[in-house]
Amino acid sequence: MNKEELSKAEEAMRKEFEEYNQEKEKIRDVLGKIGGKNFSKVDGIVNVVFFTIIITLFVLEMVTHFLPPFISLEISVLLVSIKIVVMMHHQYKTSHFQFWILNTIEFKINSMHSDLRELEKKINNLEDK
Repeated sequence: MNKEELSKAEEAMRKEFEEYNQEKEKIRDVLGKIGGKNFSKVDGIVNVVFFTIIITLFVLEMVTHFLPPFISLEISVLLVSIKIVVMMHHQYKTSHFQFWILNTIEFKINSMHSDLRELEKKINNLEDK
């Protein structure tokens, strides 16, 4: 290989490295939105609020009977159902993200495979000459 081909190869590698860094930053941003530390704090607060409301309703029903029978139980079941739906939604988002990541990896592997084929052809052509 001559110097011109080497410089082109180095430039292509630099470009690919910059693209990789940009994609890495995008993935970090998406991870932060889907399941980062801020998300876990909010999720923890929501869990504590749901748990507190359910326990409060249970204790008030047992001690004071301020609501008609089974109303607090029905409210608690409703809150637990809402929490289950929220958990299912978060799982859906996580699964979708995992699929997106795997799809991106597959695309990159296929792209690298085709580049490798082209390089092999070029090497074979150079060996034949």
